[in-house]
Amino acid sequence: MKILFVCHGNICRSPMAESVMKKLLAEAGRDDVAVESAALHTDEIGSDIHYGTRGKLREKGVPFTPRKAWLLTAEKAKEYDFLIGMDAYNLADLRRLVYPEDREKIKSLLSFAGSEKPIADPWYTGNFDATWDDVLAGCEGLLKELQAKPL
Repeated sequence: MKILFVCHGNICRSPMAESVMKKLLAEAGRDDVAVESAALHTDEIGSDIHYGTRGKLREKGVPFTPRKAWLLTAEKAKEYDFLIGMDAYNLADLRRLVYPEDREKIKSLLSFAGSEKPIADPWYTGNFDATWDDVLAGCEGLLKELQAKPL
């Protein structure tokens, strides 16, 4: 099983979700699930995780490693079982980007928590606490769905 979280630049929301999901999966003993994150736009390609996201992850005890934002392609999207966006813009970008046969893999992160509200981009809001709360809720909901599937 392979999960890909995506957001605009791959420096705030998607790497936060990647790190949170990896921690939750490790705690659940689910080493059969691979998790990554990617960008849908080129603004931040090559950049590391935003300092605000790094700070929030440290505060919450979630491990992460230095990384470089990378741009998702339709060919790369084929490799994943879930393509998870953070807001309506990400979902629209994903639908335009991926091959038609991969569109059913597209989900919003908060849909796993029973909500269709967007995860606000802390690049603009500066509110990493709200982003954390939403990312955690979405990742916990996704874990529940995965736990319903056998190892």
